[in-house]
Amino acid sequence: MNLHWMTPNERSIALYRRHAAGYDASAARTMVLRRRVIGLLALQPGEVVLDVGAGTGLSYEPLLQAVGPAGRVLAFEQSPEMFDRAAERVARQGWANVWHVQASAEAVQLPAAPDALLFNYVHDITRTPEALANLVRQARPGARIAVCGMKFFPWWTGPLNLLAWAKNRPYNARAAELWQPWSLLEPLCSDWQRTSIHAGMGYIAWGRLKGRP
Repeated sequence: MNLHWMTPNERSIALYRRHAAGYDASAARTMVLRRRVIGLLALQPGEVVLDVGAGTGLSYEPLLQAVGPAGRVLAFEQSPEMFDRAAERVARQGWANVWHVQASAEAVQLPAAPDALLFNYVHDITRTPEALANLVRQARPGARIAVCGMKFFPWWTGPLNLLAWAKNRPYNARAAELWQPWSLLEPLCSDWQRTSIHAGMGYIAWGRLKGRP
């Protein structure tokens, strides 16, 4: 399949078509990290939280545990194969307070304004201004965010960054944009904090969306 002539979203869908069947197994080793990032959202019972680019819905259960039966989890995923697995998960568990839809970040229309947004390994979304603008527009002013993703090692490590690029390339259309993958999101936030993980090949960041004028 020639990905060169596709749009970034089309390339992303094609890439995840290859990974959907084995995604849950491959992501199992990072569940501790996923829960750590969810914890940074400081969710409260009754709140609304958005799972950005939800994949197969692996974050649904810990998010539901945090917001409780009076809260709500909103989610979207543009990959048909990944979304189908998320839908199967919701049906199997009988989660009545999950709203999710197959849609892109640029086009999704949410039924409620989220109090918090989770960006867990959604590099292409964090590197797409139109996607971020659409999500921020629909969130509550001051909504809490937490982000986890890959990044390049410091520049002076040289060839090590081939490893970061190679790990990111099978999953993301914008695999080369790893120097400061948070650079579009950080200006939208206040109280921004960030730390490195995975010996410098990953990062976690959190803060609050700035209030709209």
